[in-house]
Amino acid sequence: MSGWPDGYGRRVLDTVDSTLSEAARIAPDLSGPEWILAHTQTAARGRRGRAWVMPAGNFAATLVLPVSGAPADAGLRSFVAALALRDAFVAATGQETAFALKWPNDVLLRGGKVAGILLESAGLSGGMTHLAIGIGVNLVAAPSAEQVESGAVRPVSLCGTLGITVLPEVFLDLLANAFARYEDQFQTYGFAPIRTAWMAHAARLGEVITARTARDEWVGTFREVDEVGQLVLETPQGRVAIPAADVYF
Repeated sequence: MSGWPDGYGRRVLDTVDSTLSEAARIAPDLSGPEWILAHTQTAARGRRGRAWVMPAGNFAATLVLPVSGAPADAGLRSFVAALALRDAFVAATGQETAFALKWPNDVLLRGGKVAGILLESAGLSGGMTHLAIGIGVNLVAAPSAEQVESGAVRPVSLCGTLGITVLPEVFLDLLANAFARYEDQFQTYGFAPIRTAWMAHAARLGEVITARTARDEWVGTFREVDEVGQLVLETPQGRVAIPAADVYF
């Protein structure tokens, strides 16, 4: 991969509160997709409002993507982003088998969490005009076990696990090119080929896992991700399709 994908904007900030917050601010004035990379975030966040720890040298970026159609279709971009992340990691390291994808939005490196994805709507009031795809990557350092919730997959870093150092702006180039390829595929052929590619790298497929929301918990064998991106578990009560949850191994 080299260069920068056609049609995508690129802005690099020294400091920002959050690339996701910056995405919300600039979305109404954008005419096309735009990547925002920040070297420092002062108020980074993860899923469900959790704080996102970002040591210096780690990667924090958000893609502001114009979208149309149903919000559920926009949400499938988490799978597009996950595949792009994996390709960027492989391109940066040459380690084809070291990375796996954890539903709904994490990338694992030798079983530990090295990257996460967070989707938020952005744009004008009255409807979603843009999707903000926030991506955090532990390039040089990972949070300690005390900094993540109990039972979560252990955090790892690229440098700490593989001994490979990648600069954030270099990683952004790899990621942007990979995302553009998968986004073109998604726009042309729909979710089916994205789903097939994602399943080929799914972590713990065929194993017993736990999926938990604020109200419910399911324990069952991970069978697949279905045609609309739901997690499908085989439980003692039968098959269950789960649209959103936190997954624990």
